[in-house]
Amino acid sequence: MTESPTAKASSGLHIPSLDGLRAASFFIVFLSHAGLKGKVPGYFGLSVFFFLSGYLITTLLRREFDRYADISLRQFYLRRVLRIFPPFYLVLLAAYTVCLLGLWESSPLTPGAVVAQLAHATNYYIVRNGWWTGLAPGTWVYWSLAVEEHFYLVFPLLYLWLRRRGFSANRQATILVGLCALILLWRCVLVFGLHAPKDRTYVASDTRVDSILAGCLLAIWKNPVMDRDGPSDRDLLTKWLPLGALMLGTSLVYRRPEFEQTLRYTLQSFGLLPFFVAAIRYYDKPLVSLLESRVAKYLGLLSYSMYLTHTSVIYGFESWTRWPEPVRAVASLVTVVLLGTLFYYAIEKPLGRLRKRHARA
Repeated sequence: MTESPTAKASSGLHIPSLDGLRAASFFIVFLSHAGLKGKVPGYFGLSVFFFLSGYLITTLLRREFDRYADISLRQFYLRRVLRIFPPFYLVLLAAYTVCLLGLWESSPLTPGAVVAQLAHATNYYIVRNGWWTGLAPGTWVYWSLAVEEHFYLVFPLLYLWLRRRGFSANRQATILVGLCALILLWRCVLVFGLHAPKDRTYVASDTRVDSILAGCLLAIWKNPVMDRDGPSDRDLLTKWLPLGALMLGTSLVYRRPEFEQTLRYTLQSFGLLPFFVAAIRYYDKPLVSLLESRVAKYLGLLSYSMYLTHTSVIYGFESWTRWPEPVRAVASLVTVVLLGTLFYYAIEKPLGRLRKRHARA
């Protein structure tokens, strides 16, 4: 008898296929940055990252509250600090060092940019000053980490309040959908009323956090790991997956600027819902089981460090070599995997053991 996703997740919250989804989302982003930007939608890989973060974090919070009727915010934030900060600041320090030593051509670092990155505000710095002024080359991707950090700071407080008020799962889900609708409305106001540039809606937390909230929604309502009242296999395969595919396809194909700055993120966020359900429910089926392969799981473990380093590595090969673009891409990928392996065994794995000591659920 095949072990269910719920059973496999009962110890340590290992959810089948999620490591593979991390790896897949990273490679979408990597290929886009490595020379295929016009052909590979890197922004979609980020949407998957955001959705996955919201789903996993909220599932953990839900499990803790279900067991203890409370959530230890101190332990939550300590685990986030141990998970995110050491690689985050180490890569940033390395990029600053290379820049200050003059090992690649770039605009001079500015104090404002450094302070913004150290304070997890890269996204709003980019909105105000642009992508290339004052930042170390390759550290632009820190904007997406800023979005996640802002989410981690606020959402646990919201979720704890909802649970303490005794709101049902349906009411919690309604509130999250309402928040997503407000964020979409705010994007429309910025684009159609205030004529905001693309970067304002693309990188700011107040306009992108709905991609994370969509993952939170799945964790709260019809969670394929914790709930047994999800859609039937027939409905999932004949209704919800085709609808999700239509939403995702539209978000990837339709290219009008106003659409890309407003509705695209909403369609991607909610279009991912049935695909995550299928990936978790059918983890042992053909194709989906590839996400559980040893290679996919291993690369998923390295995905955070690889994401942190990949743009700096790509920029370095572009600056220091005259190799053809495909050769630079392969060299960058090999380097990023090696760096990810080093980070995982030297930093992330030891700190992972420490994080487990501060895990109640």
